[in-house]
Amino acid sequence: MADEVILLDFWASMFGMRTRIALEEKKVKYDCREQDLWNKGSLLLEMNPVHKKIPVLIHNGKPVCESLIQVEYIDETWPGENPLLPSDPYQRAHAKFWADFIDKKVNVTARRIWATKGEEKEASKELIEIFNMLESELGDKHYFGGETFGYVDIALIGFYSWFGVYNKFGNMSIESECPTLTAWAKRCLHRESVTKTLPKSEKVTTFISQRLGVE
Repeated sequence: MADEVILLDFWASMFGMRTRIALEEKKVKYDCREQDLWNKGSLLLEMNPVHKKIPVLIHNGKPVCESLIQVEYIDETWPGENPLLPSDPYQRAHAKFWADFIDKKVNVTARRIWATKGEEKEASKELIEIFNMLESELGDKHYFGGETFGYVDIALIGFYSWFGVYNKFGNMSIESECPTLTAWAKRCLHRESVTKTLPKSEKVTTFISQRLGVE
């Protein structure tokens, strides 16, 4: 019996992008069901009654919530294609540390740029500092895991679609401030799993501007 894989998602979610990229890397066939985040459907509420958020991965009727947990679940459930986490325990722990850093630092700070009035300037400065730390971790490596595209790359790459939002509302240029990270993002875009998944930055910027009523 074939696996039934359903993903409850929203196109602009950098968290949903993680799960989609992981599924694409593993060549898992799945049914992506776009959700209305402003009028949440019964399936989403049933499958994620605690947080009521996307993405939700449903594998043979069983829900898996939280994007980083989903990526790890996908890696363990379909181990044959393109390992996403290192097999070495220390390297695995190191990758999880940086993915957690991305969730706690990049996401929280970046959101302040466009969602919190009066904090744009300070949040922009903090975000560049955070990205500079990630550039130091990346160094001259091709990907965060070395030559292999994996867990930390998947955790971060979705934010690239939001660079236009941060630039517009934070009055900055991430590309000029963070050239190493920008070059890494462009390398990631050479992967089919990433190009199929990431929306254009202009589309995300237009969407957020319209939601906020900003020209």
